[in-house]
Amino acid sequence: MSTSTRDQPYHHGELRQVLLEAAEALLRRDGAGRLSLREVARAAGVSHNAPYRHFPTRETLLAALATDGFRRLAAALRAEQGAAHGPAALVPLGRAYLRFADSNPALYRLMFSDGPRKSDHPALAEAAHAAFAPLAEALPERGAAVGAWALVHGLAELLRDGQISADLMGPALAEAVIGRYAGQGRQAR
Repeated sequence: MSTSTRDQPYHHGELRQVLLEAAEALLRRDGAGRLSLREVARAAGVSHNAPYRHFPTRETLLAALATDGFRRLAAALRAEQGAAHGPAALVPLGRAYLRFADSNPALYRLMFSDGPRKSDHPALAEAAHAAFAPLAEALPERGAAVGAWALVHGLAELLRDGQISADLMGPALAEAVIGRYAGQGRQAR
């Protein structure tokens, strides 16, 4: 039994999770382009062959990271949504989405830009669909749901890329923009 560079020793059966944690830490530090299975093994404190037991390729590791990200995003959306339903859920959903993007920029970029194609990884596609589900439930008309997602995703991208300064687009203004869309969604029904 080898030990990882984490505070706790690596225990048999936890290898996949240990590798994902190491990979996410490296993703935050270096970005997806520099992530390798060998570097993940080194960071996890296991042999360079150990990751291959769970991730036969770099792409499968990236897909697993993105899948985990979508699951976490879905959980964050559901938690923020609470009891709100229909267009009233749009503001809490938008707030949760923006907070997730801001708190997890490298993972968010992997999920939506730098990562593997969802169509090549069924678990990734399923997790992405589950993350979209709260929005689809709030706005059953598909075009409205996609429009709301595009609005919040665009805000997240503009904020992340520094195209809208934080002093211009603080949380209150972001909620106002999302709320305006929510109001239009109610009118379109």
